[in-house]
Amino acid sequence: MARRKHTKRRRRRGSFGFLYKLLSVLVICGAILAAMTLFFRVDKIVISGQKRYTAEEIQAASGLELGCNMYLLNKYDVVRSITRELPYIENIRVNRKLPDTLLIEVHESGRPFALVQDGSAWLISGSGKIVEQRPEKDAGQYGLISGCELLAPSVGTSLALATEYASQQASLLDLIAALDAAGLTENVDGIRLDELSYLKMDYIGRFTVRMAYGADYEWELEKLTATLAKEQIQSNMTGTIDLRLKSEEVFIIPGER
Repeated sequence: MARRKHTKRRRRRGSFGFLYKLLSVLVICGAILAAMTLFFRVDKIVISGQKRYTAEEIQAASGLELGCNMYLLNKYDVVRSITRELPYIENIRVNRKLPDTLLIEVHESGRPFALVQDGSAWLISGSGKIVEQRPEKDAGQYGLISGCELLAPSVGTSLALATEYASQQASLLDLIAALDAAGLTENVDGIRLDELSYLKMDYIGRFTVRMAYGADYEWELEKLTATLAKEQIQSNMTGTIDLRLKSEEVFIIPGER
């Protein structure tokens, strides 16, 4: 009988010990949370990298306010809010700088391309996102994409071509991404997808450049840049540059575009 009572007392002590440890953990967690809430408030928001938008516009789009907690905010929600409200912003980095500063670094897309459809010029960034809808008359300010049709275009969504142009879509996206990465979008007057065997790019107002679908466009643009840098390419020369050869050779037809 005495042994049973002793066993029960040990079990009760064990139960109280577990509850004590659990309570201690909860108290410590509560203290940490209270400290974070009290001492890690955002007193300054520093925004960098912006060109098209102001720092005030970016902060408003982020939904952040001074006094919010640095560690309780969701950085992914901040990124989603900014890119949804300000479509020209492509990439965002959000970092904390103790004790009270939040750093937001943005990267905006370069000059977009335009695709005219149903009376509107749909502007498309280097990442393939539709960033703006403008009147058709404004299309001439941008490199013009032609020979295809958008499927249900909407600002903030990714470019999607109608089903019959599905095979050209991947190549178009790869090409404009390569142009954006190389900083060459300003040189492009147009990209034409009306040929089924190859695409055509109107370049620097003087050349039509032929490239195969599915090519390595970063390499193709390197070949193009190297070709135009050669001494025999005169400043007033026009023509067609064919990059479809497998080797590094480039075929040039002077005067023909």
